[in-house]
Amino acid sequence: MANENMAAVTEELTEAQRSELLQIRMDKLNNLKAEGNDPFVITKYPQDSYSGDVKEKFGYLEAEQESGEYVCMAGRMMSKRVMGKASFAHLRDDQGDLQIYVRRDVLGDEAYAAFKKMDIGDVIGIKGEVFRTRMGELSVRCTELVLLAKSLLPLPEKFHGLKDTDTRYRQRYVDLIVNPEVKETFVKRSRILQSVRRYLDSKGFLEVDTPILTPFEIGASARPFTTHHNTLDMDMVLRIETELYLKRLIVGGMDRVYEVGRIFRNEGMDTKHNPEFTSVELYQAYTDYYGMMDLVEEMMKQVASEVCGSLVIPYQGHEIDLSHWERLTMVEAVKKYSGVDFAAVSSDEEAVKLAKEHHVELPEVPTKGAILAEFFDAFVEENLIQPTFIYDYPVEISPLAKRKPEDPAFTERFEYFINATEFGNAFSELNDPVDQKGRFEKQVADRKALDPDCKAQVDYDYVTALEYGMPPTGGLGFGVDRLVMLLTDSASIRDVLLFPTMKPLD
Repeated sequence: MANENMAAVTEELTEAQRSELLQIRMDKLNNLKAEGNDPFVITKYPQDSYSGDVKEKFGYLEAEQESGEYVCMAGRMMSKRVMGKASFAHLRDDQGDLQIYVRRDVLGDEAYAAFKKMDIGDVIGIKGEVFRTRMGELSVRCTELVLLAKSLLPLPEKFHGLKDTDTRYRQRYVDLIVNPEVKETFVKRSRILQSVRRYLDSKGFLEVDTPILTPFEIGASARPFTTHHNTLDMDMVLRIETELYLKRLIVGGMDRVYEVGRIFRNEGMDTKHNPEFTSVELYQAYTDYYGMMDLVEEMMKQVASEVCGSLVIPYQGHEIDLSHWERLTMVEAVKKYSGVDFAAVSSDEEAVKLAKEHHVELPEVPTKGAILAEFFDAFVEENLIQPTFIYDYPVEISPLAKRKPEDPAFTERFEYFINATEFGNAFSELNDPVDQKGRFEKQVADRKALDPDCKAQVDYDYVTALEYGMPPTGGLGFGVDRLVMLLTDSASIRDVLLFPTMKPLD
């Protein structure tokens, strides 16, 4: 059977091998407990240094030079080479890896013997002097080495790591241990959120929290998750957006608000979609969708500069230049990429004819505006690799956006695209309560026509809020996960979620 002194084992263990290795380590733990050395009774360790800080502070040391300074560190043992009376190992902490040098004559016979019985993956604490070896590697010569937690399961083998993506997502804790670049992705995710908040705070926005549990399903097309409130004896749903509550706050006189919130949609999963995800929605009184375009462009440039140090971002084989943003109306974009000019289309019937000629799928309600959106999906989106704003959307697909005064068939709405993917959605918000009520009622009626069992309702309380008067407002929503994918060059949304939704193995 496998030698437990080896650096690690592969992830392709049989169940029998896994059980045997577990038993070997359990026996070691039981022996430690019998000797009065149970590592799990230790409650703390006086850690005063991290690997990254040590490397920075003592980078000046030359080969075989001693620092004369001592550090106290803690972390996971990731490798071990036992060579008689002296051994080397690598300690991994929150900042990276650092070599430790363990000598029997320095550590003591009993402690050195205990070290030799330790396994890869064990959590240890060490004290010692920082020096550089003859081979030039910065190291700590241990004067103390303590077992703080026993690893009972073997880590994946160091040269191959944890590669199976399904296992990586299910056992993210192992993925983080053995794949340092994965941890860096999530460190960068945190920095991206910090940068977004810093930008919005600097512009006078106030971060707020709104309900996740809502009393009924709204008419939007996204399907919610349902639950039941026992005390109130009523069904409730998990929110599919934060929009309507945030705009109530605009009515209430909070002129600039935003929320970083978890959103839940009971729909399919793929590389760009997870049933729960994080969005940022923000609303600003007395501006419009052009103001939101300017905000997006400025914010994206600031976040990329702070997190990546550049406005040119490598993403899945493309160089994305965030310093330049193209702006096209949906009609202009469809004409550019399909050759069809919807500005010259005068009726729904003519639009249907064009769709059939160009083999474009007809929507359920084949109006000119809805067919324009289908042309966009068929011909345009795949070409939008560099940052692009597409604006002036048909009213049929924009129930919450304000109509364009000069052309009521369109709305003051835009989406922005990068690498053929939609990253965010923004409006000049509809603040006419009569128009909003009519659109809500039509939206719910359309849902129920398609699904008679649908429980969608009109949010009449929101209509009431609008009846008190909402100022002209610009609103924006964007997915944090897709932004993190872009700035970390990650191909799948599961790569940027610590614990993505997974189907149970059983």
